[in-house]
Amino acid sequence: MNDLPSDPMTASPNSLVLDFNTPALQRKRRIRAFKDRLARWCVSIGGLAVLGAITLIFFYLAYVVLPMFQGADLEKREAIQPAWLADAGKPLLMTLEEQNQVGMRLARDGKIQFFNAKTMQALTSVELPLPAGSEVVSVGEDQPGSHRIALGLSNGQALVFEHTYRITYPNDVKTITPAIVYPFGETPLTIDQQGRPLEHMGISVNSGTLLLAGSVGSELQVLSLSREENMMTGEVEVSEERLALPQIAEPIKELIIDPRQQWLFVINGRATADVFDLRAKALNGRYKLLNDGSREITHATSLLGGISLLIGDSTGGIRQWFMVRDEDGKSSLKQVREFQLADSPISQIISEERRKGFIALDEKGNLGIFHSTAHRTLLVEPVAEGHNIAALSPRANRALVEANGKIERILIDNPHPEISWSSLWGKVWYENYDKPAYVWQSTSASTDAEPKLSLAPLAFGTLKAAFYAMLLAAPLAIAAAIYTAYFMAPAMRGKVKPVIELMEALPTVILGFFAGLFLAPYVEGHLPGIFSLLIFTPIGILLAGYIWSRLPESVRLRVPDGWEAALLIPVILLVGVVSLSMSGHLENWLFDGNMRGWLSNDLGIPFDQRNALVVGLAMGFAVIPNIYSIAEDAVFSVPKSLTFGSLALGATPWQTLTRVVILTASPGIFSAVMIGMGRAVGETMIVLMATGNTPIMDMNIFEGLRTLAANVAVEMPESEVGGTHYRVLFLSALVLLSFTFVMNTLAELVRQRLRVKYASL
Repeated sequence: MNDLPSDPMTASPNSLVLDFNTPALQRKRRIRAFKDRLARWCVSIGGLAVLGAITLIFFYLAYVVLPMFQGADLEKREAIQPAWLADAGKPLLMTLEEQNQVGMRLARDGKIQFFNAKTMQALTSVELPLPAGSEVVSVGEDQPGSHRIALGLSNGQALVFEHTYRITYPNDVKTITPAIVYPFGETPLTIDQQGRPLEHMGISVNSGTLLLAGSVGSELQVLSLSREENMMTGEVEVSEERLALPQIAEPIKELIIDPRQQWLFVINGRATADVFDLRAKALNGRYKLLNDGSREITHATSLLGGISLLIGDSTGGIRQWFMVRDEDGKSSLKQVREFQLADSPISQIISEERRKGFIALDEKGNLGIFHSTAHRTLLVEPVAEGHNIAALSPRANRALVEANGKIERILIDNPHPEISWSSLWGKVWYENYDKPAYVWQSTSASTDAEPKLSLAPLAFGTLKAAFYAMLLAAPLAIAAAIYTAYFMAPAMRGKVKPVIELMEALPTVILGFFAGLFLAPYVEGHLPGIFSLLIFTPIGILLAGYIWSRLPESVRLRVPDGWEAALLIPVILLVGVVSLSMSGHLENWLFDGNMRGWLSNDLGIPFDQRNALVVGLAMGFAVIPNIYSIAEDAVFSVPKSLTFGSLALGATPWQTLTRVVILTASPGIFSAVMIGMGRAVGETMIVLMATGNTPIMDMNIFEGLRTLAANVAVEMPESEVGGTHYRVLFLSALVLLSFTFVMNTLAELVRQRLRVKYASL
């Protein structure tokens, strides 16, 4: 260091270089470079970790969702030829009980054989109390799951019985004891007074009323049996009535009575259905079930609930029909769906007891598994050729097929038949509906209701809520951001911006609570004032600005530059007070004191107290800070050199704003809008508490909605883990994640293009 010259001005260039390469400075540079690399690695690892976490979430959601779209599987066990089957007679009916342990087989001679469904060993046999010299000619079953059967006998009588299964635990061993009970007595009921064989039977029991329908050729006979118990004496009074219905010209093939005992469906001829109104005792109509004259009906039964008919034909087709009410209030039979098993005649259709699914077999032994609501064919596979009869367990996970003196045992894996693309996103024609519709109704008061799991109204509600929220938030937030960053004085900006950003700290549950309990009823009671406020606030601001521009310069100069926005505070408060205070007078003057009634009665616009308007106000307030903060930073970050250069070239401040500042800041402003949109789409608590949570598809601002996020929050706690409802909720989350991913990707692409386009400014 002693060799260095004392005067820096006379020092050589080499000596100055040595001053900046001292060990201390080099060590500082190395430390700074290390910190830069460490920060870069931390940011990179953090970003990759976030991407990895999002990817893992995506794959986990897909892992939960994908099993819903898999078809059914079946496993055929080795066929068993039980010894008792050789002398059992021709089968008419075979069933399985709940636990898949006991099977029942009914033969034409009236003998019922209970057997072990796994080993096929005989358990007990029951001889039905048939009159001497008679035999079973036909079998009619009540609704799936009722275990109630009516037998048509060769002497014109009918015997009604039920098969039951009592579970006991002797010595801690589960034991199932089958039994036959006769709810209407062991004495057969006379249907045909002439004693002719009943070729077909139909049965329905509703509120203690037994309805039996029997046919002889083309002749139809209906018997109604009612039992009333005297509450005082305990005596039972039985009343019998024969219903006189119009007769049919064609031979009858099937008789089906709906569970409400309103309709009697008579399948007759080659492909005709006569529908009788049992309450009016009249013919509702005659319907042609097949248009092709070369085909004919080979089997018919009712779906779970008894509302729909399943019609199988000679070419392997299966059609679903049910009664539909038209605009005039008249009910008629309509075909809703069509399925195809193979190309052989359908010999048997068995409905599931807990879902709207069914299995079908044809004469070549092909078995098909279907679901009506989802309009889905889950499996078609040959199981046994030349089968006689089949049985399906109540849980629809096991089937038995009797063929060629053996019983085939089939295990069925079909956990989620209710889901298909059409049932999730398309219009579905549900039972008791006049037309196809988008419906979400995951729970029902009865077990035989159709699953209504359409995500379309939920996705629509999500976009509807986001649209009305952004309609309020985006213009206010962007305009406020531009004014704050470009026109406002720095001192005032330092006070305004933190206050607006502090709004983001408000918990959304508090906003939702406020919106649901206070804002919704207040908006309902002050509709004219709310709309007046929305209309006159911008008018008042523009009018105040115009008046301010016309004031003398001496007055305007008293307000420091950039503080003019403070003058708008009393203007906005005044407009708000006047608009809301005049609400009642406006309602009396323009709407006869009831704007809600005027909307509903005169304009036909439904009105709910918790509606999209309330959601737009509350969620718009919550989204404003997000958009404002990012947009304000984007506008404020525009280089001052661009602004000063534009002004120096003679442009006005407004021209500089519109042609330089906003264009340069447009990528950031666009990002702010997209982030606000994502926040609105994913919002949960506000839409959960401020709407009626009604999953409807209507853009009406006065009606409620339900969003995907709110639906997951409401229904996830009550869903069965691993069930269809549970997985559909996960699908909702996957849809939200995918929507956010797509929107953010498109936003980034647009933002990059804007940056490239305006980078030369």
